[in-house]
Amino acid sequence: MATDYDTPRKTDDDLNEDSIEELKSRRNDKSISTVDIDEFDAAEGLELPGADLSNEELAVRVLPKQQDEFTCMSCFLVHHRSQRAREENGQPICRDCD
Repeated sequence: MATDYDTPRKTDDDLNEDSIEELKSRRNDKSISTVDIDEFDAAEGLELPGADLSNEELAVRVLPKQQDEFTCMSCFLVHHRSQRAREENGQPICRDCD
């Protein structure tokens, strides 16, 4: 494609003026921005805090503590041995609790 280098180029001010006029024309056209959302469908996936979950079942596989893991005696979470910071009274403490 050939380029005509003699044609006047638009400056930044010209580009901004064009975009402002385009925005004004879009603002006057209200039909484009109308979105039809069914309120029931939108609220269907919403769960409130304290909702009754007694009928729900969880499928979680619990693994026993591995040989390279320890239980922090401050937060009582199981961590990898690389997270061990120190021992207090012979009990391991993790980096987060240190």
